[in-house]
Order: sequence, then C-alpha cells, then structure tokens
Amino acid sequence: MLLRTTKSKKNIQSSQIAFNRSNLNKNLKSWMVFGLLTSLALHGFLAFGRGNLVGSLLSQKATAATLPYTFTSTMPTKLLNNAPVPDWDNINFKSFVFSSDGSIELPTVKTPGYKSKRIWKAGQTLDQVMELGDFEEVLGLENFSLKNIENLSNISLENTKLSNFSITQWQTIPELIKAIPKLADEQVLDVPPIRDLVEQTLTTGKIENLTIGELVQQNPKLDDIELGAIDLSKYKLTSIPGIAKAQLKDFSNWQNAAIAEVPGLNNVSFNNFPIMTVPQGNIVGKVDLPLKEVEANRQRSISGSYQEGFNVPCSQNCAHIELSGLGGLTGTQWMSGKFQKVSGGYGILGKLNGGKEPTGRNPFGKVFKQVVWDINEADGSITTAMFFRICKHSLFVDLGCSPYFIGPFPFLPYKEKSYIFIGTPLNILQHQNFD
Repeated sequence: MLLRTTKSKKNIQSSQIAFNRSNLNKNLKSWMVFGLLTSLALHGFLAFGRGNLVGSLLSQKATAATLPYTFTSTMPTKLLNNAPVPDWDNINFKSFVFSSDGSIELPTVKTPGYKSKRIWKAGQTLDQVMELGDFEEVLGLENFSLKNIENLSNISLENTKLSNFSITQWQTIPELIKAIPKLADEQVLDVPPIRDLVEQTLTTGKIENLTIGELVQQNPKLDDIELGAIDLSKYKLTSIPGIAKAQLKDFSNWQNAAIAEVPGLNNVSFNNFPIMTVPQGNIVGKVDLPLKEVEANRQRSISGSYQEGFNVPCSQNCAHIELSGLGGLTGTQWMSGKFQKVSGGYGILGKLNGGKEPTGRNPFGKVFKQVVWDINEADGSITTAMFFRICKHSLFVDLGCSPYFIGPFPFLPYKEKSYIFIGTPLNILQHQNFD
C-alpha cells in the first residue's frame, strides 16, 4: 500500500512538471487537488475495500463494550504474610461499581426468568447485573433462605414487597408448593396473592374452604400460570406463608434472579456467604520490577487461565511485573491482562468474548480473576483489576461458564518492592536465557 501511494505521488509530481513546462499555470491548482483526492481515494479503497471490510466484520468477537476510565481502588484490605488481601468482612456485592457501559448477548434459551442479554451502565453496581447462577457452588448463595439473609443484612422482610423477590415472578402455584411443601395445606382465601391469581385467571370453580393443594389437583391449568400474571407489588413478601424459610435453590429456575432481586443479599458481606472467598494457599512474593509493554519474549510466566494453565508465555507487548521470593519465584513474570489475552471459559458460554479473557491468576478461587492492569514504570506503581464470569447450570440445560471478562473493577494497588499474594496452583519454569 505504501508502494502504491508512493507511485501515485510520483505520478502527480510528473503531471505537475508537465503542466509547468506547458505553461498551464492557470490549471495547476485544480490538477493538484484532483491528484491529491485521487491518491487518497485509492489509498482508502486499498485499506478499507470490500474484501477487507468483510474480513473485519467476520473477525469481530462478541464482547462487552468498554470506555476509558481512571482506576481508583477503595477496596478494604488486611495483611496476610505482609501482603494486602481483601477484607471480606467489609465487602459486599455493592462494593463493585462499573466504570463504563457494556453489554453482552447470551444464547437464547426458553427458560422462565432467563435473560438473553446482560447490560450495564457506568455507576451501576455488580449486584444489578450478576445473577445467582453465576456463583453457583462457588459462593453457595443458593443455600441461603430469605430468613438467613434478613438476619445478616438487617432488612425487614415484613416491610418488603413480594415483587422485590423476582424469583416469585416466574413461579407457578405447583412450583411454590414444591419449594414450600406446607403451603399445600393453607386455605386459598388465606393467601392473598394466590387467591387473586386464581380469581383473575380461572373462570370456573369455587375456592371457598379449598386448600391450595386441593386447588392444584382440581385445576391442571395452574401448571402454566405464573404468579407474575398479577401485580406482585401490591403484596407483602410475607403474604405467602413459609416463603422466608425456603432455600433459594428450592425455587424453580432460581439461577436467573439478579443478586439485587433477592432482598438484602447485596448487603451481606462475602465472609458471611455459605462458601467464603478465601486465599488459595499461602504463597507471597514481592514486586521486584514493573515493566511496560515494550518488553517481549517473556517466558517465565506465572499468569494465564484455568484453560491454558498459569504459565502462559508472552511474545510481544509483554507488560508485566517481575517478582522475587522463595521457591524459585525470583525472576518470574505476572503478565498484564490489559495487553495479553488467553483462552477461558467452557461449554457454550465459553465462546462469549471470542473465548478470551485477560491473563491473570485466581488467588482467591473461582469467584473472580485478579489481573495486573496498569503499570507505571516512572513511579513503580501497579494497579490490578477484578473480572467476573457468567455461568448457567441447571438440570435441563448446562451452558457452562464464560471467560472472565465482566469488568474491569479496581482491585488491589501495589508499589515496587511491596508484597503481593500469589496463591496456588503455582508451577514455576526454571530460569533460562530466553532473550
């Protein structure tokens, strides 16, 4: 392309000389403009012609949109072997704030409560976007009851609307009975939401002196009528007896509820979850040197992903921190995920974001990934970021988990010579001269 542009410029110069020799001065300006426009048009066609445009479209990846922002971490911390780690007693889902707008399309699945698109705005908190199913079996949120959450968050279920517990929107009466077995023995007229649902959706039959269990047996149509068919904001959460004692996982398709749609859950600290987020191992290193992206061919990596392992080397744009420590840690490199991407995720959702995530480590387990982000050689400072993933598991459909790409959220900052928690697994390549 440079060759063709150069030839065009030479042609223009030749034309100019010819015109000068012919004393056509009055047309010189017009021909110069014409030649310049022709050259630019040719350059544009070669760079952005039809074939290249199609290739560009085909190479686009499903990804969350991001905007520039400044990282400022306010993460509460404590020390573990001199290294800062999160103080989970003082961290909840509302502690994480999106710094930019974004969205991601998910596979279409016809399941009650399922959202085929996640959208977030700058300033929103993590609980408004992430769902219970994203943390299934890693935080154990499904084992909570609303009563458990009330005791941990100081909310009042008595003063909470039924509509604030979104799971009820897609429950049928038979599904409510499955989650709350004793509900079958209650009189229909004594449970206002169920009474009103029946009166508004069933045209025949009397409900006086009828238990909810008997109602379901006599009306098979109720298998297909969700509670959300009526305005649930008119009722108290406690208007359904026993709902506060049922575990979240007892409700149908509980995985599809956003964290913010479970009353009080976004106020519960991470250390109070059924499965706590704890450091994986006890390996601590020291930030020896922060080096920018001009670095290349870095081979002693201790960063990567669950899918590729945590020794993924870097060939170019290798911004990283070089570490020192015991057990061969000295001279190893934790690459910046701002520049290097690695394979991540599994199952159908593993294809989201082009199947890629920032390189990094999971020193605190599978809930999130820690990624070295901005590196400032001048003052020796480093920022790290957190990235979360989307997971969808159920009895009928298992879509797997996406790569860790929901983020970045400001995490722990470091300075040159400060301690950093590394965690496990940790395999260290022996030192070689790769330069």
